[in-house]
Amino acid sequence: MSDAGLDIGLFGGSFNPPHLGHLALARAARDGLGLAEVRWLPAGQPWQKAGATLAPASDRAAMVAALIAGEPGMVLDELELRRAGPSYTIDTVEALAAATPAARWWLILGQDQHARLPTWHRASELLARVHLAVAARDGVAPHGVTAIAMPRTDISATAVRAAVARGTDATPLVGAAVARYIEEHHLYRG
Repeated sequence: MSDAGLDIGLFGGSFNPPHLGHLALARAARDGLGLAEVRWLPAGQPWQKAGATLAPASDRAAMVAALIAGEPGMVLDELELRRAGPSYTIDTVEALAAATPAARWWLILGQDQHARLPTWHRASELLARVHLAVAARDGVAPHGVTAIAMPRTDISATAVRAAVARGTDATPLVGAAVARYIEEHHLYRG
């Protein structure tokens, strides 16, 4: 399928691990914005999480693939995993836009990441190249961005890692496929 003239969502992050809250946001963006696809972009070297303990990039990508399996319009894109150095969103957007210049790119963010956007590498250039779509918490979105209406979810990757470390079943937080992957690969055991 050609990307020309399509609205495409970019959903990046460490996905350490990906969880049902991530999936809810991606679905809400896809459906609410009429996106042709949502590209999940696990960060190879998430520069804002320097020093954090992350599952290996290959495991994080495999968990994303498990989470989105069978989801219409959801695509795992390993561009940032293949690129050396820190994973800067502007570099990703420039590469994708060069390959498919007619596509309209939507950067999908939670409000926590939106609040940190001014600290991002070349943030003003990034904002000139994408449309922002930010999850609306309690129906309220930041001024000047497109709100993504979605049901409230209190799931976080931190809570998932803590549950797994305690020996609690993570299935209600990440879904059966990702929970199985975490268990089989002995991730987040503390």
